[in-house]
Amino acid sequence: MNPSRRDLARLLLAATPWLAAGQLGIASPAWAQRRRTVETSPQKPEGKDRGGPAGTTHIVEFLASPFPYDGRVPGRDTPFFDTTKDKRRGRTSPRGGFTPDSAYTDKRVLLHLGAGFNAARPAALVVFLHGQHSQLTRDLRNRQHIPAQFDASGLNGALVAPQLAFDAVDGAAGRFWEPGFFNDFLNEAASRLGELSKAGGAAFRAMPIIIVASGSGAEAAAYALQIGGAAARIHGVILLDAWLDERQRLVNWLATKRNDAFLVSAYGAAARADNAALKKELAARGFTGRDGRPSVLLPGSIWFLDAGNTDPKDFMTKAWTADPLKVLLAQIPEFRQQKR
Repeated sequence: MNPSRRDLARLLLAATPWLAAGQLGIASPAWAQRRRTVETSPQKPEGKDRGGPAGTTHIVEFLASPFPYDGRVPGRDTPFFDTTKDKRRGRTSPRGGFTPDSAYTDKRVLLHLGAGFNAARPAALVVFLHGQHSQLTRDLRNRQHIPAQFDASGLNGALVAPQLAFDAVDGAAGRFWEPGFFNDFLNEAASRLGELSKAGGAAFRAMPIIIVASGSGAEAAAYALQIGGAAARIHGVILLDAWLDERQRLVNWLATKRNDAFLVSAYGAAARADNAALKKELAARGFTGRDGRPSVLLPGSIWFLDAGNTDPKDFMTKAWTADPLKVLLAQIPEFRQQKR
């Protein structure tokens, strides 16, 4: 059984006293330090150096994590684990066939405090929702260089990336399917980042949110936007070669944020049809999107960027440009760091 939102609040205080201690400036006990930190740095990702100073990356287990999940599947009203194979419980994922239950047990979340973060200046919290066949360390950190791209963008703030289905062909959103859960996730992220930065959790709870969804991560993004309980904080959405099966939820959310948030969708051949459908649905609701490469991402703007026949496996590093996440985050003027 998944814990209720009230249960999560109690657990955050009772089972992890280091969260409350961090807010009061009290040193965390050694056992809590060992328990909460799965991997911690400062770390520079493997691969080419993106240039500039590096922030600090931590990979920790969350209480408010998208998985494990053992509820129902929205829209189908079927159990999440609906089949077995060779006596192993699993799930029939829409695009990937049978996936064993072991792919849905990872509670870890990547937390990255950006290089040069300044809590006294306007800052944003970027939530990165990964695509299929992804692991936090192997792919997000070392292959796609997500923390390094964040640092190189010059955006003032922090990055949060939950582990969704572990190394699987599945876009299941897990507990992001539950009303209000995205806000619970953000609250825990704020507490942990507040301790890591010494800025306090309140600073991160007040930050505007930028959601970035890659590939199959767009399903979690769609539910987070429409029923996640944090719609008022969303400053923008970046879709990168995203699966848009849940695009109606995206359209419904945008209808409530007409002039308050931006949307940019960059895509290759695999997602071209989905983006054409999204354009039509937005036009039917009175939205006008622009095609091309944006030079600035302002609230109320909608952009569609065809990246050509980019290999989906390389989209996060080699799309219409190298390091596309770095490029797009750098085009958000409100949260640029001051040049030294």
